[in-house]
Amino acid sequence: MPGGSGSSSRTGVRVVVVGDRGTGKSSLIAAAATESVPEKVPPVHAPTRLPPDFYPDRVPVTIIDTSSSLENKGKLNEELKRADAVVLTYACNQQSTLSRLSSYWLPELRRLEIKVPIIVAGCKLDLRGDHNATSLEEVMGPIMQQFREIETCVECSATTMIQVPDVFYYAQKAVLHPTAPLFDHDEQTLKPRCVRALKRIFIICDHDMDGALNDAELNEFQVKCFNAPLQPAEIVGVKRVVQEKQHDGVNDLGLTLSGFLFLHALFIEKGRLETTWAVLRKFGYGDDLELRDDFLPVPTKLSPDQSVELASEAVEFLRGIFGLYDIDNDGAVRPAELEDLFLTAPESPWDEAPYKDAAETTALGNLTLKGFVSKWALMTLLDPRHSLANLIYVGYGGDPAAALRVTRKRSVDRKKQQTERNVFRCLLFGPQNAGKSALLNSFLERPFSENYAPTTGEQYAVNVVDQPGGNKKTLILQEIPEEGVKKILSNKEALASCDVTIFVYDR
Repeated sequence: MPGGSGSSSRTGVRVVVVGDRGTGKSSLIAAAATESVPEKVPPVHAPTRLPPDFYPDRVPVTIIDTSSSLENKGKLNEELKRADAVVLTYACNQQSTLSRLSSYWLPELRRLEIKVPIIVAGCKLDLRGDHNATSLEEVMGPIMQQFREIETCVECSATTMIQVPDVFYYAQKAVLHPTAPLFDHDEQTLKPRCVRALKRIFIICDHDMDGALNDAELNEFQVKCFNAPLQPAEIVGVKRVVQEKQHDGVNDLGLTLSGFLFLHALFIEKGRLETTWAVLRKFGYGDDLELRDDFLPVPTKLSPDQSVELASEAVEFLRGIFGLYDIDNDGAVRPAELEDLFLTAPESPWDEAPYKDAAETTALGNLTLKGFVSKWALMTLLDPRHSLANLIYVGYGGDPAAALRVTRKRSVDRKKQQTERNVFRCLLFGPQNAGKSALLNSFLERPFSENYAPTTGEQYAVNVVDQPGGNKKTLILQEIPEEGVKKILSNKEALASCDVTIFVYDR
């Protein structure tokens, strides 16, 4: 799979150059900006902008020079906090400036919590005599082991123009195609979120669902991501590379998931991150490896007495998915089966509050169909964007814009004394120890417990309620702890979002 440039949504990259005095910071910037050997260099170079067409990604780079004198420390720290990437310089002909990288500069960047890629640039390469000709790997290897935030190292010379543009190219590339979300350097493996995203992409491209990408599917994938077909010889070459290193990466049907993941790990190890990012961005992912907003048409501008529900075709899709994962047909999915369902999402969305214990399970702790549909209804009400994203992660292929529906205003429903809502929200008030949590538990058919545990956080219970005529509606109960009542009642809009309230007292 030949690479292409995965365009990021960034409009510019801000690179801050730091390092000891006299290491060649200003000369490096002047040489990059004028593409010529600088004659007269100011002590601190003015901010410099490399135009969009300077590098293939067509994103302009702004370079900020800094002074390393103590009286300018405040300004230096301020610039570092605004940096997208840092170029840290030492002088190839001064061993002391190299030692200062690990004794001062890198620990200082950590202390300031600068969490951006760092490019180390060895300047004045032309002044290094042959007698200190150690390889860059020997010099930088141990430092890079200790400081994983270093993206890459490059030696350069402003006097001979050797590798000057490369310094800022690597800085720009580290920002536009970052390593950190994709690859764990310590483990030398793809990170879990990256694996999950690539797994989803693989499944989407495996049209015949046989667990492998055949030549036609590989070709279609290549055209979608890089606008160019693969030649038959290239397909053979790709498979050969995989087969040599990953015995289960190719089978009689084509490239397997493990082969697909191996290829991306290979690209990243070879520094071709733009290839993997091009694929991820084509399928809607942002730098955090979640679907970008432009792939999630979520309704906005709701009035406080409107809410968001799943459309009926989305609910039908979820019922079908539930059936696929309920392998033993007992009407419930085990926690492990639920984990499998969300293996193509960044993580399982229901492991934490408020979703964790909010729906009906069997005595063994398995989620029933009612519980499954109920959790989706709760997630859609509380966080429509998250719900739509997860719907797409688990394979919803319909029009995302039609997956959610906005309900009519409650004020209109009350006037007309009828509603088209399928999901109703109920707030549960009452003093401490009056039995609010017990009511929630009984709604989920959980046994009554004599042990009293006060509710501290948000607590929800959601279930499907059968109506006359075989109609089914979903009811969401939200327990309001006693200390949270004031906050709710002081916000008029908070009550507009509920359909009904229950007041509990201990009789």
